[in-house]
Formats: sequence, C-alpha cells, structure tokens
Amino acid sequence: MNARVHSIETFGTVDGPGIRFVLFLQGCALQCQYCHNRDTWNLAGGKVMTIDEVLNEIEPYLSYYRSSNGGLTVTGGEPTLQAPFVTELFREVKKRWNLHTTLDTNGVNDVNKLKELYEVTDLVLLDIKHIDNKKHMDLTAVSNARTLETARWLSENGKRMWIRHVFVPTKCDDEQDLLDLGRFIGSLNGVEKFELLPYHQMGTFKWEELGLDYPLAGVASPTDQEIERAVQLIEKGRQDKNKDTGKDTNKIYPSVS
Repeated sequence: MNARVHSIETFGTVDGPGIRFVLFLQGCALQCQYCHNRDTWNLAGGKVMTIDEVLNEIEPYLSYYRSSNGGLTVTGGEPTLQAPFVTELFREVKKRWNLHTTLDTNGVNDVNKLKELYEVTDLVLLDIKHIDNKKHMDLTAVSNARTLETARWLSENGKRMWIRHVFVPTKCDDEQDLLDLGRFIGSLNGVEKFELLPYHQMGTFKWEELGLDYPLAGVASPTDQEIERAVQLIEKGRQDKNKDTGKDTNKIYPSVS
C-alpha cells in the first residue's frame, strides 16, 4: 500500500506527547488562509512511499520514542484523505512495536467512514479552525459541520482528544466566538488538552514560491495581551458549560508554535 508523503520529522515535540516521528501526508480539502504548508494541498504532489519504507524510517529512532512515551503522529495536509494507508500504518506500528499513535486532523471527512482508523488511533489532535460556520467558510472555504460532528463522535465514543485552534487577529478574535468555542469544548468528553496556537507568518514564503498572493498579508501575529484575552474568554465559556453539565475538563493552556 502506498501514500503520497510531503515530508517526515524524526524528532517532533509539538504534535502529541513525548518525542515523535511525524509523517506529513500530501493533500488537503481545506484552503486555510494562514496555511504554512501551502505546498501540501495538492494530493498529486509529494513522494510516493510504501508502509515498509515508512516503517524503516521510524525504526532507528524507536528508543527515543519509547523512552519519552512518544510515538508516531500522522498529519498533513489532511491525513484522512489517505485513510486506508494511515489505518494500516497504525496497525503495523502497534503490531511490531506497540507504538503510541496520534492523528492530527481537521475532521472534515465523514467520521462514519473512518471508524477503522479511529480504532487504531490512541490520540486525536482535532483542529477547529473556527466555531462560527460562516466565518469558518470564509477562512477555509469549507463548512465546519463535519469537524464539529467528528468532535461529538469522538466524545461519544470514548476517544482521547487534544483540541487545537489557530488564533488569528481580525479573524478569530470576536468575543462571542471565543465564548462559543469554550462552550463547545466544555460539552465534550475526552478532551485532555486545548492548544491555542498563535497565528504566525512563517508560511508566507511558501505562497510566494508558488507564485500566489498570501491572503493574510498585513495581519500581525497576536500580542501576549491578545492571547491572554482569548484564553480567558475560551476558559470562561468552557466553565459556563461545565456548570450546566456538572463535569469538568482540563484547564486551557496556550501553546506557542
């Protein structure tokens, strides 16, 4: 079985617990205006690799992954576009090495068609680009309906999640949206962590290399004060929802990347 691979990272520390082998797959259904991996969108791009070739890349670093309680993370692009490959890869690393598996996804593919993949996934990093559907479509060109459906399915089926949200000034800083995001997170089971990822312009050069205009040119990265305000509003929304449901989840911590 083959997949189109954009790149690999052998010492990842931000895409799941511990030290991780991070496999970036090619292809994405979203068109995020702030995407710093613009070159991953084309499903026909990248390098074709077999499962055995990927396993051979992982094996030399197993001691690092095991000693740090790390493992394998598959991201993109959007890895569920190549779900059969990811499912088989996860099965193999579990069979051979009992390695921890993490899937970094935007959740826009039909979760009911991905149950086999989620069965062999230990942790899901779910990217919620925007809680407001209209603004989500403006930011990504795609509805957020399936992303929220995926979150609810994971919650109802006992899956472990980290929720991620890229915080973009002028796009994601509305007070009501941040409160609503917190309330939605508060409605979910299995959320172990929330990562607020401050927007940056590191991907601008990739757009330029492709001869494309960067959609968010002129939008600055958020200040520390803007980040703190967002964290407080999301946490307030989460706590308000928890009061209604009588449960609690981990406090939100911003993560800078």
